[in-house]
Amino acid sequence: MEDKKNAPVCTCIQDPYADLPPELRPKPVQKIGGLRKVTCPGCGLVYWTNRPTDLCVNCEKKGVKIENAGG
Repeated sequence: MEDKKNAPVCTCIQDPYADLPPELRPKPVQKIGGLRKVTCPGCGLVYWTNRPTDLCVNCEKKGVKIENAGG
């Protein structure tokens, strides 16, 4: 029986960018399509959205307003 440490490794599973420093490696492609994970400040619901507001649709319908902390 062949020792697994000495078994040949297929080149298709090796990292082609292993010799590059992390800052030069290609960035992974984002598969979610611009979505971001947010927590609704009104009810605490955690969800994914591409909308500019963090309020969920239910809180927005209820008329919940977000107080601006800055400026």
